[in-house]
Amino acid sequence: MPVVGMVGGGQLARMTQQAAIGLGVPLRVLAASPRDSAALVCADVRIGEHTSLADLRSFAKGCDAITFDHEHVPSAHIQALEAAGVACRPSSAALLHAQDKLVMRERLSAAGAPCPAFAPVDPRDPLAAVEAFAAEHGLPVVLKATTGGYDGKGVWILESLGADDRRLVESLSGEGLSLMVEQYVPFRRELAALVARSPYGQGAAYPVVETVQRDGICHEVLAPAPGLDEELAAEAQRLALDIAERLDLVGLLAVELFETGGSAAPGGLLVNELAMRPHNSGHWTIEGARTSQFEQHLRAVLNLPLGSTEPTARYTVMANVLGGDDPDIYPRYLHVMAHDPAVKVHFYGKEVRPGRKIGHVTALGDDLAETRERARHAADYLRWGPAMGPATKERA
Repeated sequence: MPVVGMVGGGQLARMTQQAAIGLGVPLRVLAASPRDSAALVCADVRIGEHTSLADLRSFAKGCDAITFDHEHVPSAHIQALEAAGVACRPSSAALLHAQDKLVMRERLSAAGAPCPAFAPVDPRDPLAAVEAFAAEHGLPVVLKATTGGYDGKGVWILESLGADDRRLVESLSGEGLSLMVEQYVPFRRELAALVARSPYGQGAAYPVVETVQRDGICHEVLAPAPGLDEELAAEAQRLALDIAERLDLVGLLAVELFETGGSAAPGGLLVNELAMRPHNSGHWTIEGARTSQFEQHLRAVLNLPLGSTEPTARYTVMANVLGGDDPDIYPRYLHVMAHDPAVKVHFYGKEVRPGRKIGHVTALGDDLAETRERARHAADYLRWGPAMGPATKERA
């Protein structure tokens, strides 16, 4: 069987290992530490740094294809592997659009994809660039680091361009960050369209989901997105497949979207960000689809026929489990299993720290409200125990 090498030892690699076992595909993982999430469960683990070309070259020997647990591998290193004949999937040319938000915006906008208005921030006079953009598009505006941000990091909303906002712009630019500015989008909700594409050109699309964010972190995923117009859902899938084809992407592509429009107005779509790997918005597919996103990614990387994306239930709700103040989760785990035997719990083997993603839970059902409450209860209880946590209080 061909060997797939995955650069990065996080929870995405850990869950990809589970899919690889079922496919009979050997998975090799490049982890920074033996205690990394995937390193705890994978048989073939190499310790090294994703920023070291020497480590990457050594890791790639004997692999039939290389893929990625994250987007932080330097593009020049991936290009060097490709020049040496290593099959990198996605390629450096495609992955660049998930690594650099400005490159992504420029490419997609030129192709006619719906995007918010944007502009690069000139480091020689960052305030003038932001002020000029705000004068044209209005306030607030969104300031972004073009590279490196995730889970709400690297994104700042500038409400008024008052003294505090002006100091922030100057400070970030002074730190050497490459910045861009975008129009603030008053969206109705956030959606995600997850697709896969193989080297052969076969594509497959999962149902469009709603993602619920708090403080820049995804807390829930509702599959399929409730109340989403069928034509708009199909448009989101077509858009994601078109982007995958235009970028000659191989593997998974998650397109994070804003659904615009008011309650009485027709909705529209704007592209927010791209991810070219298994994605938090697709964890629901482990139990909620005939083919999980992790199996699908391996199928695409190896140019195997893609699997069915058909849902296994009317609704699937995934809720992320965040660390609380008490790291002793096991007693709470027993409660969750006994309270609702049908809920599935996935832990990532990570040390428990307040606010850190340590796992997720999945519930399936025919009634969305009931299914959502089951997933929320499990996630909240694993984090807080019997005491009502802040998230529960907000809903109450």
